[in-house]
Amino acid sequence: MPKSGRATITDVAARAGVSKTAVSKVLNGTGSISTATRDRVLQAARDLHWQPSAHAVALRRARSQTVALVLNRHEAPPAVSATTAELITGIETTLSSRGYGLLLHLVDQPPGAESEIYRRLVDAGRVDGAILTDSVIGDTRPALLRELGLPAVLVGTPDGDDPIPHVRTDPRPAIDQAVDHLLGLGHRRLGFIGGPATRVQAVRRREAFEASVRDHGLELGPMVSTSYSGTASEQVTREVLTAPDRPTALLYGNDTMAIAGIKAARDLGLRTPGDVSVIGAEGQSVGQWIDPPLTTVQRNVVLRGRVAAQLLLQELGIEVDEVRWATDEELLVRASTAPPPTS
Repeated sequence: MPKSGRATITDVAARAGVSKTAVSKVLNGTGSISTATRDRVLQAARDLHWQPSAHAVALRRARSQTVALVLNRHEAPPAVSATTAELITGIETTLSSRGYGLLLHLVDQPPGAESEIYRRLVDAGRVDGAILTDSVIGDTRPALLRELGLPAVLVGTPDGDDPIPHVRTDPRPAIDQAVDHLLGLGHRRLGFIGGPATRVQAVRRREAFEASVRDHGLELGPMVSTSYSGTASEQVTREVLTAPDRPTALLYGNDTMAIAGIKAARDLGLRTPGDVSVIGAEGQSVGQWIDPPLTTVQRNVVLRGRVAAQLLLQELGIEVDEVRWATDEELLVRASTAPPPTS
């Protein structure tokens, strides 16, 4: 029995030696399940005195064919970035191919306020599952959705060892590529301007940068955590570039921040890449059109959305094609990086 004393579908799957998807298929009567597997699952459920909640049963019998995506954007008005739009494209195209739709909630509320939205959606039976993004330190959403009986997956890395199914990308290989690229050009003073310290992704990327720089035997330059907005990045970049012993190269948490950083440098009379090289992250298409075209750590965001949708469909007991996992990030070199100034 689990420590809580209450068995879950995860416990049943572990005892029966099958996946949670297989348990869902047995309960829902969907998909192709052998008699032996079915008997094993039912026996495990009896052994653990487990049965799905009445509310969960009702949801399975009257599915909404809809998946929730709640985005909390702390800006007025709340907006969807180009990267998020690519993620939604991957999610929606995969869901629609299986007859599912996406219910998008775009809100501008304090952190944690999404909980009430999920409760309302579950109480009204409006969604069959949820896709989470923007994992934060101390994230309570996965536990809440398990409590509500709402299947969910996370795009990103969960905080700690939370068992929520997730689409994770290791930032270290691409960060190593970026640092190697800059060192090869002759840079020795590298700085990092990343996202907020409350975001798991931002913390992991910063840790990867710190480890990579130290592994090359270099001292860390300025390390700053701020919001992912261009306004915040522009201000922080000004402070970093006007400080003594300024870095000759800067890595940013996303492309918007990097583009704003290039503007801040230009306003200070500094050239990119002549005086300061700049590397962004996420690989937004706009990066190729700015002056200079932006070197960036690129990842396939559309594919990440597709994988997230496939994982959720599996959690719902729906058969999908073989999941093609998102590849790691990789460095895309353009013209915003060059050798450092000689003086």
